Amino acid sequence: MADFQHNSCTNFLCTQKGILLFAEIILCLVILTLYSASPSGYISLSLIELILAIIFFIIYTCDLHTKIQFIHWPWTDFLRSLIAAIIYLITSIILLVERGYRSRIVAGILGLIATALFGYDASITCPMRQ
Repeated sequence: MADFQHNSCTNFLCTQKGILLFAEIILCLVILTLYSASPSGYISLSLIELILAIIFFIIYTCDLHTKIQFIHWPWTDFLRSLIAAIIYLITSIILLVERGYRSRIVAGILGLIATALFGYDASITCPMRQ
């Protein structure tokens, strides 16, 4: 039984979606650290996106999306990544325009990278393409 769970975990980590979710978790964690070093109020954005990415990572890794049928997972994941891309874009532009602390500037640049990552995630999980 443990081998089956281990194989499904490693199988998901080798997929494109698994790599994207893992990269989103790492990037949100780095941005969260930078937001907490600067006196800005954008910590909750990165924290919420980190928690949502972890939840979706666990759902897909444990194959719960096939067991929980009353939620349409492709649309939910698409909306999560699309909203994250839009919000990261807005906050990154605000942080880069304000200037000030170096951690804000780095967080703004990483926010633009996160925008591209979440936007790519939204484009490959779009249910209209499938």
